[in-house]
Amino acid sequence: MTKNNITQLFSIEYPIVQAGMVWNSGWRLASAASNAGILGLIGAGSMYPDVLREHIQKCKQATTKPFGVNVPMLYPNIEEIMNIIVEEGVKIVFTSAGNPKTWTSWLKERGITVVHVVSSVKFALKAQEAGVDAVVAEGFEAGGHNGREETTTFTLIPMVREQLNIPLIAAGGIATGSGMLAAMVLGADGVQIGSRFVASEESSAHQAFKQVVVEAKDGDTQLTLKELAPVRLIKNKFFSDVQELYKTAPTPEQLKELLGRARAKRGMFEGDLEEGELEIGQIAGLIHEIKPVAKIVEDLLKEFEEAKRNVAEF
Repeated sequence: MTKNNITQLFSIEYPIVQAGMVWNSGWRLASAASNAGILGLIGAGSMYPDVLREHIQKCKQATTKPFGVNVPMLYPNIEEIMNIIVEEGVKIVFTSAGNPKTWTSWLKERGITVVHVVSSVKFALKAQEAGVDAVVAEGFEAGGHNGREETTTFTLIPMVREQLNIPLIAAGGIATGSGMLAAMVLGADGVQIGSRFVASEESSAHQAFKQVVVEAKDGDTQLTLKELAPVRLIKNKFFSDVQELYKTAPTPEQLKELLGRARAKRGMFEGDLEEGELEIGQIAGLIHEIKPVAKIVEDLLKEFEEAKRNVAEF
């Protein structure tokens, strides 16, 4: 596979990013991804500051290759988190769920490559204006927290590409080499993959949650809780409870009360498949087995080359 501006930006072999996902992306997953030649990301969104420091330190011991940290900017201890990232010498930060202006120049002044995750052309341009090095444009197929606009990846990528001058990474609904090729044909320079890495041996997700992911079919996930922060969930008892509450035209406060605290941790990390929040992308319907990260990457690259050959025959 030829080098491009994404492989150069991160000093990696292949233009693939393993998404930094809450409760799934600890140091084991990130270091395995980086060792496989792609960019591994630690998901800071589910970590207290001292836990994040520990994961960064363990990741540095487990790989000599570049890795980064994904930071949702809604985070309460954001300043502490950013200082830890700088102190520990992390060179790549992906920011999401917030205004890219807040931290981009501060991070860049400290020699850090900054990428921001967006779900619309408008926010992609704002991120570019804020000075980020690249943008992840994430379609509504993606798992976890999502855009309100419901723009799909195949629509979003060419629209962002048309207006953006900096490197573009596609996310949402990509779990195969052919999906990766399709995203790049539409204008992406690389891809960010989340759901496929949830069902990896090195993911920190609970085994029961991984099993639900590989058993999922099309139509088993849905975007909900738009009044709070839109999130794509597997349909389980908790999801049904949310749908029942919606029938009563609830206030955001009532939705928050039902959601409670640590709902995502219960589902994805502790394996409570009934009462937990089970965040995964629509592409789960194409994920059929739990594999080591190295094998997932190998398969992606093989499928990518095969898809390229098939397309050439058209």
